[in-house]
Amino acid sequence: MTSTSTSPGLARFNVLEEHAASAALHEACAATAWVARLLAARPYATVDDLYATSDAAMAELTAADLAQAMAGHPPIGRPKPGDPASAREQRGMAGASEELRAEMLELNLAYQDTFGHVFLICATGRTGEQMRDAARERIGNSPEREREIVRAELGKINRIRLARLVEED
Repeated sequence: MTSTSTSPGLARFNVLEEHAASAALHEACAATAWVARLLAARPYATVDDLYATSDAAMAELTAADLAQAMAGHPPIGRPKPGDPASAREQRGMAGASEELRAEMLELNLAYQDTFGHVFLICATGRTGEQMRDAARERIGNSPEREREIVRAELGKINRIRLARLVEED
């Protein structure tokens, strides 16, 4: 199915009661401003319209909104217990060696000390080594540069999560 058509999943999302739609969107992104923007634009004619609204909302998030969004993400290598989304997204760390896990923990802590938030990356489809290498590379960024990378990574994560939300049964 192309993303320009209206899927049954999108049709269901469009007619959800506001509290249910809000809860579903909060599972995709913890930023209240992002959720409010996506709720306000319902109903969506196409999945592409939903993605475009998500991208526009992401571009408008303030530093405080980004912090709120990041607070909803566990550190790489430590998915939230009982959260299938973070476990699925971080699958690349599932078979990682103890050495790689220990290095990722150290990098997560150093990154958090540097930037004041978790290292955030769209982990879907990435290996543990790729995530480690990205953390090593990004830890040297300026806070401004890193904030924009985080914004882009959150946008990718949100699109993946929205796709799961509106996919067909």
